[in-house]
Amino acid sequence: MERLIERFIKYARIHTQSDEESTVTPSTSRQFDFANQLKEELQQMGLTEISLDEKCYLMATLPANTDKKIPTIGFISHMDTSPDFSGKDVQPRIVKSYDGLPIVLDQKENIVMDPKDFPEMLDHKGEDIIVTNGQTLLGADDKAGIAEIVTAVEYLLEHPEIKHGKVRIGFTPDEEIGRGADFFDVEKFGAEWAYTMDGGEMGELEYENFNAAAAKVTFKGRNVHPGYAKDKMVNSMLVANQFMNLMPMDEVPERTSGYEGFYHLISMKGEVENTVLSYIIRDFDRPNFEKRKLDFEQFVSVINKEYGEGTAVATIRDQYYNMREKVEPMKHVVDLAYNAMKEVGVTPKVSPIRGGTDGARLSFMGLPCPNIFAGGLNFHGRFESLPIPNAQKAMQTVVKIIELLAKE
Repeated sequence: MERLIERFIKYARIHTQSDEESTVTPSTSRQFDFANQLKEELQQMGLTEISLDEKCYLMATLPANTDKKIPTIGFISHMDTSPDFSGKDVQPRIVKSYDGLPIVLDQKENIVMDPKDFPEMLDHKGEDIIVTNGQTLLGADDKAGIAEIVTAVEYLLEHPEIKHGKVRIGFTPDEEIGRGADFFDVEKFGAEWAYTMDGGEMGELEYENFNAAAAKVTFKGRNVHPGYAKDKMVNSMLVANQFMNLMPMDEVPERTSGYEGFYHLISMKGEVENTVLSYIIRDFDRPNFEKRKLDFEQFVSVINKEYGEGTAVATIRDQYYNMREKVEPMKHVVDLAYNAMKEVGVTPKVSPIRGGTDGARLSFMGLPCPNIFAGGLNFHGRFESLPIPNAQKAMQTVVKIIELLAKE
């Protein structure tokens, strides 16, 4: 377990932030710095079939140690950290036996992680917790997952008495900018199914996620001198505002939970002549998802009916779909993880992901891929943390999945 934590801290210090403005893969060359270090580490451990391709996808194999016919399964995590907050010069530190009080991350700048703001901290009272110095994110998303997978296969190599089949591991770039599965070679990976280690709190087990689309509406206006604008000017910003008022006000992220879908305005840029609104559209239910897109186009039609055809132009692009459609026919994949968690003393928490995961796209690429907790909290910001028992149980869950599959 000490090696697990040492490994995570070492990984967290490597700068691997992705860049959503980049048009190449990986989006940042620094992700190769981490990938090359990982590749060397896996070689030294004795894994086989190690490959690192030109797109920064790293794969390796834990060979089977039994002649018993066992399905090949995989475990996947991503190497990049979010561009939402700095991932450079990460300085993790361990808070020993957390006492339930606010944690001062940076005394000079008065950056404090307070359980009044983050009540989940109290669930980990008495535990050792890895935190940041308040200036960066931590990178538990998803370097905790990588450390847990690597340590799990290392443990199995050191304990040959635990019989297991062939296990594939894969580490991907650019997941945080939605491109983690873009160049993932499912055939080369060669697993019958896999698990992404990319969830949060201990016990999370997810095989449902949003159906997702991105939508953009461009509004065209007409600008004339404001002193002589009567019956001539069309202010595209006001037309865009009229469009926004057509949208259902209660179907937004801040007013929805559970299985409820939403429309989310993520950016608006405009002037009199031209305004652009960018939305994301989300729903768990596929028919409802399709209806949401049709309703969105109908709102555009309302604007065009009033101001003239072409005043509002929408583009809608599907991003990913609910993995449940592909995973549920193979429910034993979820049951295996569920039982493994119980075996290592973790209470499984099966819940939908109100978001997406590489596993969703991989499931539709032919690799059913539920998501398992990696243990981190408060991702993508200075208050990210990793309770050490969470990481330990995640690593044990990986080992137990592999062990139970061989027994079955």
